[in-house]
Amino acid sequence: MPKFLTQRDWQQAQVLMQPVLIRVIDNIRKQLETSTWQGTYKTEYVWPETATSEHKQQVTKLQEQLQQAKTPAEIDQIEQQLAQLPTSTPLYELQLKAGDHLRTIDIWQLCYQVCFQNYDFQRAEEYSVTVDSQLLDEATGSVDWDKLDEKASQIVGNLFE
Repeated sequence: MPKFLTQRDWQQAQVLMQPVLIRVIDNIRKQLETSTWQGTYKTEYVWPETATSEHKQQVTKLQEQLQQAKTPAEIDQIEQQLAQLPTSTPLYELQLKAGDHLRTIDIWQLCYQVCFQNYDFQRAEEYSVTVDSQLLDEATGSVDWDKLDEKASQIVGNLFE
């Protein structure tokens, strides 16, 4: 997980990350349609070191109960219980295969490259990130979808070259 230079960068990243993920996935889809690479997605969940097997079982049980909950009161009660427990972080990988070549790409690292200025995943632990403010409309603070799509397309396109 990146370290943020300022609180504002963190807030802007909160606005950008879901749209960034959407555009990255869509641009991967577009590239796969026209390339010789075959892609498959893999999702893994990473738990904090403090999470015990009992915690994991309890979270799983509560998530199942949440799916079955029928009233707002039930939902609130289950969500409050979940909030007290450690949670897993999803890791999304894209596995690309062309002939004998196999590449595994961390989707979050791609998203970070889009979201942040000059993001270098190999040195990410060494510095704090700054949001690429060009991806946001200055006046409203909302996402500039055209600029976001342009940057996502460029970064994803570089993967397939």
